[in-house]
Amino acid sequence: MAPKKYFNYQKNRPWTEHFQIIAQLGLTMAGSIIFCLFIGRLIDGWLGTRGIFTSLFIVLGIIGGAVVVYRQILEITESDKKEQQKLHKQDGRKDNGSP
Repeated sequence: MAPKKYFNYQKNRPWTEHFQIIAQLGLTMAGSIIFCLFIGRLIDGWLGTRGIFTSLFIVLGIIGGAVVVYRQILEITESDKKEQQKLHKQDGRKDNGSP
């Protein structure tokens, strides 16, 4: 008796690809904020300030993370557009009867 397969990747491929993109964007944003948080705390501890640099670097982390996420989204949408144009050109060749 063959073991039961719980997850069929081929059947759920679009869903898993979308989930991977969302997870990547979320981790990018969180990583940027957490990295800047630690840098801000390190500078605050070194200079003896009371959270000024932590607050500043958190804001910079949010802005920087948003910029990176925006660029990733643009890259994903541009690659999707190129794929659709390529498929459209191939379909047009087949309709005209040329190879």
